[in-house]
Amino acid sequence: MAKYIEMPKLSDTMTEGTLLKWKKKEGDKVATGDVIAEVETDKATMEVEAFDDGTIHKFLVQEGSKVQIGGRLALLLSKGETAPKDGEEPATESAKTTSAKADTIAPPAAPAAESSGRPAPAKASASPATGGRVKASPLARKIAAANGVDLSSLTGTGPSGRIIAKDVESAPTSASPKAPAASPAPAIAAAPAGAGDQRIALSGMRRVIAERLLTSKTTIPHFYLNIEVDAGPLMKFRGEANAASEAAGGPKLTVNDFVLKAVIAAAAKVPAVNASFAGDAIIQYGSINLAVAVAVDDGLVTPVIRDAQKKTLREISELVKDLATRARSKKLKPEEYQGGTITVSNLGSYGIDSFSAIINPPQAMIIAVGAIVKKPVVNAKDEIVAGQRLAIGLSADHRVVDGAVGAQYLAELRKLIESPTLMLL
Repeated sequence: MAKYIEMPKLSDTMTEGTLLKWKKKEGDKVATGDVIAEVETDKATMEVEAFDDGTIHKFLVQEGSKVQIGGRLALLLSKGETAPKDGEEPATESAKTTSAKADTIAPPAAPAAESSGRPAPAKASASPATGGRVKASPLARKIAAANGVDLSSLTGTGPSGRIIAKDVESAPTSASPKAPAASPAPAIAAAPAGAGDQRIALSGMRRVIAERLLTSKTTIPHFYLNIEVDAGPLMKFRGEANAASEAAGGPKLTVNDFVLKAVIAAAAKVPAVNASFAGDAIIQYGSINLAVAVAVDDGLVTPVIRDAQKKTLREISELVKDLATRARSKKLKPEEYQGGTITVSNLGSYGIDSFSAIINPPQAMIIAVGAIVKKPVVNAKDEIVAGQRLAIGLSADHRVVDGAVGAQYLAELRKLIESPTLMLL
């Protein structure tokens, strides 16, 4: 029977996608698993595969068009089937929906015709029976749990009626009555555009960044700890390691490679920081999935090194280079930028001495790394000498990480950076 190829959901934050390129032509026969199109999401460029065998009868959108999740892309006909007449809907079946990663996101409501598109990296899954289940994003669920909001009492404004964070934030809580909060300050309007000014529409990625960071700063009680470590031993150790690697024909290690390894090793020593807040509980993760902030044209992507505690320094270095390269070309798979438990943001290469980062929800901690700066320091003999200092900042969710725990973590991190051979043990 005739089926629609629909825009699949390729990430947890995706609400629409841009159809970049059709990989087939009208009239082409396709088999299950064939790549039929390239779609750009808010985070990556993905290949969409066919769910069913058939012939592409007609494209319903042109290349470059933005399409909401579940929106119709093309019409697929089964063998020997004729196209429906104008105004006639194909026979309907239960819609197939896709998800970039199995999680708690309820799928979009099924449209009239069956979906026959899916993302290449993920296996297709049938829509679960709703049975009264409330459709809500993971972030909305976390905010609701933290504030005592009954999701079933809300009306969602997201795609297909899904409840999103702003729906929960504007809802009354079921917790004990509190003193009324001060009225929020009215939004400040931008200055009127003048001659030579340019209005730049938000990209999907920039819109998601704006929403997530606003939610992070307004719903997560941040606190900040900062240290300055002696980077001299690390620089010496790196020089020796690179000399040996170069002699053997191997690649060089960056300062960031060593910092990432130290961040991971310190988290293994202080596992309480590798956690997130879940309303009525704290989830402490068994694996350290390290997210590394990578600047891209439209904003920021945080590809993830999974089970980072099991990776060697060399493996971390190779993975970071590969993930960063594909992040900048929007070639990451959804599972490669989802599920991080700790994030590292390094602005040292941009000449930033120190900064405080915003937590990447639902994580409970982010590490901010600055540049290695040469400055006069006082040594153990009370002598003023030239030193190399590295500023590191910790931003933590106080619901999960206490100040003492954060301090303990930074103490471990300092020890590893100032005695870098410990990273290899």
